[in-house]
Amino acid sequence: MQKIRIAITHGDINGVGYEVILKTFSNPEMLSLCTPVIYGSPKVAIYHRNAVGLQENFNVVKDARDVRDNQLNLLNCFGEEEIKIEFGKPTPEAGRAAFVALEAAAKDLDAGLVDVLVTAPINKHTIQCDGFRFPGHTEYVEQKLGRGQKALMILMNENVRVALVTTHVPMAKLAQCITQPLIEEKLHILHQSLKRDLFIENPRIAVLSLNPHCGDGGLLGEEEQTVITPAIENCFKQGIRCFGPYPADGFFGSGNYRHFDAILAMYHDQGLAPFKALAMGDGVNFTAGLPIVRTSPAHGTAYDIAGKNEASELSFRQAVFTAIDVFRNRLKYDEAFGNPLRKQYYEKRDDSDKLKLDQVTEDDV
Repeated sequence: MQKIRIAITHGDINGVGYEVILKTFSNPEMLSLCTPVIYGSPKVAIYHRNAVGLQENFNVVKDARDVRDNQLNLLNCFGEEEIKIEFGKPTPEAGRAAFVALEAAAKDLDAGLVDVLVTAPINKHTIQCDGFRFPGHTEYVEQKLGRGQKALMILMNENVRVALVTTHVPMAKLAQCITQPLIEEKLHILHQSLKRDLFIENPRIAVLSLNPHCGDGGLLGEEEQTVITPAIENCFKQGIRCFGPYPADGFFGSGNYRHFDAILAMYHDQGLAPFKALAMGDGVNFTAGLPIVRTSPAHGTAYDIAGKNEASELSFRQAVFTAIDVFRNRLKYDEAFGNPLRKQYYEKRDDSDKLKLDQVTEDDV
């Protein structure tokens, strides 16, 4: 079988993207799992390689059809163009370079020339241009490759998975964005992703509150009573094992997250602050809900340590592993459930979440 081809974008060239990519594939065993294709510049890659004292070589290609297994491939998106590198600085040139690589990788992924996408960190401000008017990778990938499907940001490692109802939304606009239909939409996407992408047969999902102390019965806000609880109840009736809302402040510190397969947070920092405290070293950002697989490390450009050989590749390596696992899981899931037999019973759920089977009717015999 052909190895999974992983499109890797080099991200912000003034950050640690190339360093974590090269360190990840300095282990030759990685090449037995997949065929990596870095979308970037050979000149920039060599500059980074020399700056941090690495020895990795590249198979430079101009077309994804020419990549080779068992080698670290680099697809040249810039020809002989000279690109200025300034470690630790957010520059328009670095933003443009990040966008060019991302566009090329997205095009090849859409054409089926590569199988999955792993993105190195970008600077969300410097990358802004006519082709990128988005607050981040998630929104770009949803519009560019989603084919009408909605994305869900999930931060994950082996011990905890946190999904977000809203992503890059200013706090001043947050409450008006939290609606019952949106919460239900995200719960459905999360539920299906846990089953299809991660092979969790009957997942349990915790839903966090929006206001402090779950609103204290309406004293500190009514969204828990009027929006979040009705969304949970509706989804539970539809077969999604979702529970809550839980006060966000004590949920992680008490260890309650360990009783669930995933947590749905209402907004960015509510979910990401505790997640990164628990799993910063090996955390992965996974874009669920779309027909394509995209992951990235949970850290940013790390300008403060760029070019110093201090960046850990653990999170990026885990992003590669996750992309491979999700791609394989989807193939297995789709094969297993592609032609289901007609059900001979129907399910009922009560508050104890115990499955009940009714007798087979005469019409079903």
